[in-house]
Amino acid sequence: MNNKNIRRIVVKQLKINHPYWKKLTRKTKKELARQVLAEVISNYDYDQILDVPIEELTGIAGQSLPTGIRNLTQMAEYIDNFYQDNLFDFDAAKKPYAEIYDEELRFIDQLLDNSIINSLIAPEGYSAVHRFIQPYQLFRMELLKIIKYPEISYRKFCTDDYFGRDCKQNRRFVRLSLSNKDQVHHTELCHFRAGLSFKQAMNLLLYFLHHFYKSGCLKQTVIHGIDSSELPVEIAFPLCTVTLNGKKIRIYSDLDCDCGTRRNKRDKSHYVVGYRLHTLTAINPSTGHSFPLVSIVGAANHHDRLFLKPLIKLARALGIDVKLITADQAYHDSDGSVFQETGVYVTAPPSEKATIPENVLISPVRVFCHSFCETPMKRLESSEKGHEFGCAAESEECSFESGCPKSRVIDFDSGCFQPMPIFHEISKQAIEIRKNCERPFNLMKKREGLEQTRVRSQHGVVVRSTFTTIATLLIEMAGMRRKPLKKNTGQQELFAATG
Repeated sequence: MNNKNIRRIVVKQLKINHPYWKKLTRKTKKELARQVLAEVISNYDYDQILDVPIEELTGIAGQSLPTGIRNLTQMAEYIDNFYQDNLFDFDAAKKPYAEIYDEELRFIDQLLDNSIINSLIAPEGYSAVHRFIQPYQLFRMELLKIIKYPEISYRKFCTDDYFGRDCKQNRRFVRLSLSNKDQVHHTELCHFRAGLSFKQAMNLLLYFLHHFYKSGCLKQTVIHGIDSSELPVEIAFPLCTVTLNGKKIRIYSDLDCDCGTRRNKRDKSHYVVGYRLHTLTAINPSTGHSFPLVSIVGAANHHDRLFLKPLIKLARALGIDVKLITADQAYHDSDGSVFQETGVYVTAPPSEKATIPENVLISPVRVFCHSFCETPMKRLESSEKGHEFGCAAESEECSFESGCPKSRVIDFDSGCFQPMPIFHEISKQAIEIRKNCERPFNLMKKREGLEQTRVRSQHGVVVRSTFTTIATLLIEMAGMRRKPLKKNTGQQELFAATG
């Protein structure tokens, strides 16, 4: 953790002392990074007790819970009471525009309320009469690009090819006039994303989560999942590198990113420089469909388990009812601390490195009191100490009854004895459906173009991933891209009958 703390101090000093860091030349950045890193290492006290919050060590302090973020209940009340002072709600009675002929865009256009969106993302001191382009128009442009044109750049998107006078559907969706050639410059979209705070992004996400829960895509019984995916940056060469205690400290032009590892892929390197997107998804057990809800973006070098508690706390603050989470082995709650602090069960496949407790047999799991015990014990309950097991033998059935304690406590681990034990029926079902939470990452990175987006800061990745999550939810709510069910031709029955 000392290496993480040293890097945190260096990045903090560079940001404070050089607010225009992005405008400096790479040569100047190298000199400053080496100088500050050398000073911090020479003055660092390795014997100090680290009391730095995990959010600061992992670089996600900006994605904590600032005041002003509503939850789902408060957002529902805000939407219901938004037009309470108005005599008429003109937006509720609006008809679809004839120029928007695409059914998916028409559905999204009817769902968006420009006035409410403006109130959620408008900057401080906003005045509509002094603006040629309103915030809701810029947000509509972001949605349009993600949904219909994810493969092109922002510079090409803001041209006559997509917003000329002949492109009436795009201009009408963005609410640009059809009688002139006025367009939005691509730098305005860049300034819009940079000026959007984390509080505004979360309130905007809540607006669409409110509509998503009302759409019926999820049933009452929901299993949540957590997984991560890497988002590499363009410039992967560090400004300076120092090795301390066998670990490297790297400083990049993008101060918040770092070098981490990913699972082996055939066409990609084992190392990745950039960020890692940790996303909480909702899985519908009846259909198996998975939907992204909220994400946290951190540097790629941090272990996935460090983001488990912050992501659960953020989801709880937004009003998402999280009770059971299925995840991979990287998110193990091996000590039960996540369950004790948040009350959320995290179940994952048992780790191969976990040691089997004494007098325990695996496949199936059977717990015995001591080495001479012949009757498997029954699980009673869980406590802060671990899982409590009691004797299941009938009276006078056990020959060791007089000297047997008849109870045993097994500590939590990353194997079969997680806070929700692996032999529990609900835990088995959650692990079987875990692979479904990987599907939203493929959609967000490939279909919505998150992987090809050129962003040069952690804040830019956070805002862009939030927009991508919103676009994914809107596409799923529209339901225009679902594949039709295959008709049963009877071939399977024929093959089964003929062998």
